[in-house]
Amino acid sequence: MKITLEKDVMENNDRAAEFNRQLFQKTGTLVINIMSSPGSGKTTILEKTAAALSDQFRIAVIEGDIATERDADRVRRAGVRAVQIATEGECHLDPRMIAKVLPEIDLDHTDILFIENVGNLVCPSEFDLGQNHRIVVLSTPEGNDKIPKYPLMFHVTELALINKIDLIPYVSFDMNKAREDLHAINPSSRIMPVSAKNGEGFDAWLDWVKKAYRDCLKQ
Repeated sequence: MKITLEKDVMENNDRAAEFNRQLFQKTGTLVINIMSSPGSGKTTILEKTAAALSDQFRIAVIEGDIATERDADRVRRAGVRAVQIATEGECHLDPRMIAKVLPEIDLDHTDILFIENVGNLVCPSEFDLGQNHRIVVLSTPEGNDKIPKYPLMFHVTELALINKIDLIPYVSFDMNKAREDLHAINPSSRIMPVSAKNGEGFDAWLDWVKKAYRDCLKQ
């Protein structure tokens, strides 16, 4: 009976995700679901990305947290629209939460929608939100054990941003080992080293977003 219940829950989730996906396709909006553990630098990456791309694209952000609007306020100060979802204890966003706030986004006037998921390397990986792309942020102070310890997250994502590479001289992180572990779990994924603090590697990330948008328009 438990297996049946879990199956029904995920089937309902997939239907809700497909509803969102159809809406995103209709409006030509690129949607990127960004996941990570807490403190990896997701919000800082979004702040810098918004500042770099807002003159070329109409950008909006959905922020997911258990409580507060602090991350949404930070992104708003970067000059883009942001809506906060307070999950009040839920460890992930689901497609119904996203659908509920979409009227506040105005997809007809949004080129790129970033969804910053709740900080958690487990639950968010299980829930399709209807996005075009799922990526994960891993920061160098977290060490090399996160990829093999949380395989589903790295299996369902197509890009791993390795943030805080400016700290590599001071922490124990092996980029080659990270690539090896990721390839063993998901050969089609890739690692992109960046520093949201000093901008190192950020041009490659911005180019990835731009290409994703161009590809989205072709669909």
